[in-house]
Amino acid sequence: MDRTVIAYVIYLTVSIGLTVWVARTLSRNGRIFLADVLRGDEKLADAVNHLLVVGFYLVNLGFVALYLSKSGEIEDTRGIFEALSTKLGVVLLVLGVMHLGNVYVLNKIRRRGLMERETHPPVHPQTWVPPMAPPAAGA
Repeated sequence: MDRTVIAYVIYLTVSIGLTVWVARTLSRNGRIFLADVLRGDEKLADAVNHLLVVGFYLVNLGFVALYLSKSGEIEDTRGIFEALSTKLGVVLLVLGVMHLGNVYVLNKIRRRGLMERETHPPVHPQTWVPPMAPPAAGA
C-alpha cells in the first residue's frame, strides 16, 4: 500500500475521532453553561447545544476533508510521521480556536444577560427625592 494512502487513513481516523470526542465533551459539559446563559431555560439550552454540536461537526469535518490533500508525496516512514504531525497539529489548533470562539460568544451573551438583570432594582423604591435646585448665579 502507498505510504501516502496510509498517512491519509491514519489522519482521517485520528482527526474524526478527535472531532467526535471534543464535540461530545463540549456538548456534555457545555449544557450547564448554556442553561445559565439562557436563564435556566433547559429546552432552549438543549436545542442551542445540539445546534452548536452540529455546526462544530460541519466546520471541523469540512476542514479535515479539505486539509487532507494539502501535502506532497510521502517518500518514507519518517515522512508519514512528519505529515501526520503537521496535519493533526493544525486540526487540533482549529478545534481549539472553534472552542474558544464558542466560549467567547456565549460569555458575551451571558454578561449581557447579567447586566440586564442588574439594571432593575431588586425592590421597588419606597420614597421619592425631589431634584435639587440649581446653584445661584453669583454664589
